[in-house]
Amino acid sequence: MQASSRAHTARLLALAAAAALLGGCSSVSNVLSNDKVDYKASQANQGAKLEVPPDLTQLTRDTRYQTTGGTVSATTLQQTQPGALAPAVNARPVAPTTSGDVRIERAGSQRWLVTSLPADVVWTQLRAFWQEQGFALTTDDQSTGVMETNWSENRAKLKTDIIRNAIGSVFDSLYDTGERDRFRTRIERTTTGTEVYISHRGLQEVYTSAQKDQTTWRARAADPDLEAEFLGRLLVKLGAKPEAAKAAVADAPQLPSKARLVAGAPTPTVQVDDGFDAAWRRVGLALDRSGFTVEDRDRAQGNFFVRYVDPTKDRKNDGGFLSRIFGGSDSASVARYRINVKAAADKGTVVTVLDEKGQAENSDTTKRIAGLLVDELK
Repeated sequence: MQASSRAHTARLLALAAAAALLGGCSSVSNVLSNDKVDYKASQANQGAKLEVPPDLTQLTRDTRYQTTGGTVSATTLQQTQPGALAPAVNARPVAPTTSGDVRIERAGSQRWLVTSLPADVVWTQLRAFWQEQGFALTTDDQSTGVMETNWSENRAKLKTDIIRNAIGSVFDSLYDTGERDRFRTRIERTTTGTEVYISHRGLQEVYTSAQKDQTTWRARAADPDLEAEFLGRLLVKLGAKPEAAKAAVADAPQLPSKARLVAGAPTPTVQVDDGFDAAWRRVGLALDRSGFTVEDRDRAQGNFFVRYVDPTKDRKNDGGFLSRIFGGSDSASVARYRINVKAAADKGTVVTVLDEKGQAENSDTTKRIAGLLVDELK
């Protein structure tokens, strides 16, 4: 991808600053220096649309998971048994009456929100929440319980200095963090309400030439702090006070390690101490955070059908990675696998990594996938 050199951009900024100072103009940055995140400014300054990476795409709609809907009345919102997902136009958003109705739970680096509200009400609140945070939704699928934002820039990462304050918002788009973020939200219905999982994916722009006139976008690691930040903000959206939400995120109880590799298995296997329901939800979040594309899922059989890009092959061919991000194809480094989640005979759950046809495969790649899952499920 062609990009202007940093030196050329710096000259433009210097000229713009000089013009603004000579004209006696002054302005205040829209980015609040005390805020950790600010994606609203990114939407205001958004220029060319960032292409959606094919290997970071959303789930396709699958009618097997379509639930029967119905009108949600104020009376039914008081019932403890959650109803079926209904179209958003029929759901009346109702915030919890007390902050005790929502809480944050944690296992390892994973955090998620637990609420007594039914799934259809939470869905409506989530849609409004992400729009309020400055995002557009590229996926809004109630049947699968998946919502995903567009790629956006955290403008709060930009430093505020005398030049930027001087040139004001007119030239503010010349500044860029070189990073983009998107967030996937997954909701799961439970017997007592709803669980909400937020996972982050990031891209970073890096130079590909010694002259620093060519750049490309590369995936960067998921940021648990960003996930926690938005969980805290969602907690406030659902009725908690800001101080209580901040404490809930920071003080979420740390559970002991719950996942480990099983030695000597014919295919890479992970033992998880959670029951099937909890393990299914946590494996789904782990796959989201680890950069997999979940093409399909079958809860009845315990299968996630995923597409995985081998990172070792990406390093050998930056052009292949770039083509996958901006619409090309490089099937040589993309493979499909099944992640099977099954209740163990005695206790807990067993997660196995299988090939595309559901057969055992004890390869370096499947071992790497199992290792990623263990890291996320600890």
